[in-house]
Amino acid sequence: MTTLPSGFARARRWLRDHPLAFDATLAFCVLIAMICGSFADPGKGGHAPTFGTRTPEAFSVLLMVLAASALVLRRRHSMAVLAVTGGLTATEYIFMDPPAPVVMSTVIALYTVASRTDRPTTWRVGLLTMGILTMAAMVFGSTPWYSQENLGVFAWTGMASAAGDAVRSRRAFVDAIRERAERAERTREEEARRRVAEERLRIARDLHDVVAHHIALVNVQAGVAAHVMDKRPDQAKEALAHVRDASRSALNELRVTVGLLRQSGDPEAPTEPAPGLAVLDELVDTFRNAGLPVEVAGADRGPGLPAAVDLAAYRVIQEALTNVRKHAGAGARAEVSVVRVGTTAEITVLDNGRGSAAGRPGAESTPDGGGHGLLGMRERVTALGGALTAGPRYGGGFRVHAILPLEARTGEPEQPGPAAATGERR
Repeated sequence: MTTLPSGFARARRWLRDHPLAFDATLAFCVLIAMICGSFADPGKGGHAPTFGTRTPEAFSVLLMVLAASALVLRRRHSMAVLAVTGGLTATEYIFMDPPAPVVMSTVIALYTVASRTDRPTTWRVGLLTMGILTMAAMVFGSTPWYSQENLGVFAWTGMASAAGDAVRSRRAFVDAIRERAERAERTREEEARRRVAEERLRIARDLHDVVAHHIALVNVQAGVAAHVMDKRPDQAKEALAHVRDASRSALNELRVTVGLLRQSGDPEAPTEPAPGLAVLDELVDTFRNAGLPVEVAGADRGPGLPAAVDLAAYRVIQEALTNVRKHAGAGARAEVSVVRVGTTAEITVLDNGRGSAAGRPGAESTPDGGGHGLLGMRERVTALGGALTAGPRYGGGFRVHAILPLEARTGEPEQPGPAAATGERR
């Protein structure tokens, strides 16, 4: 029972892959049907048709063979095949009485034309074929013009046109559905690739912020410990304790960030929440322990701050203070402000250091003159639909100002404008 359907499926697949063989088989079947039908006498005077009471003429057999042979090329030259079969059918109606059913080949040819052309062409060709063959049967036949044989010619040609047009419409509908499905699949793949790229960029920014912040603190505290190791061991121990705390914090944050890259089946990723303004005091204390006086002038930590905005604000402050500690010079002070204005949150970090980082040792820069840290901050802020400006202050120092919408959006980071590109700090 299972081999029969599979055999039909294989035969159908083979015929679909070999259309010429299918058309040759169809032409042979039509020829057999026409020859069998030519042995039927349609009957006269209201009598029913009888079979076996007449034999086809040699001329009719020749016309049937020629019409069936033309069907082999029905896919390649559909209009020409329709013209040939229609002409042979009209010839049969004109010269033979009763005519052999050569019209069967015309019906197949007309169906092929209707299924492979547009609807206006189907209407024109179908009406012309129906009119010519029906008139030929009515005028040259010995039966009355209203006989069922003559009306059958009109009906069969009309049904062939309608069936071909329906098949063409269904094929176009299926192709449209398939195209939409493929386009939707491509869109999903492109959206998936875009989201992967955005996630990689976000993780890269987080890694940069974490590493830059903590390594800068470790470097400062290690230098202090090395400087006072011999004369003031208690202060050296305190500096080394800060180094230990900063390195532990860096490892924890790296573990959380890299945990996002784990695949299914890997050990469970850490569940610590992402940092935000709730731990702003701890962040500021790390810089104070490293010798940078930081004053929190205003910190709006009211409810309703989105998680993405909260994390972005924290990272902006972290990176800005890291730049101050690395590049502002000795004696610099910093001031942090977080203020909610309407539907936005404004983050400002000021310092009274030497301003621009141009020419300072250790200041990395991108090809456009901006540092990686500033570029990362701009990308993070603009990805949420906000804006960031950074540049020297009048009278000395540096200013970083970010505006974050409280209803963050997800999109492609915008390119920073000329105003936002001011400044060269890392």
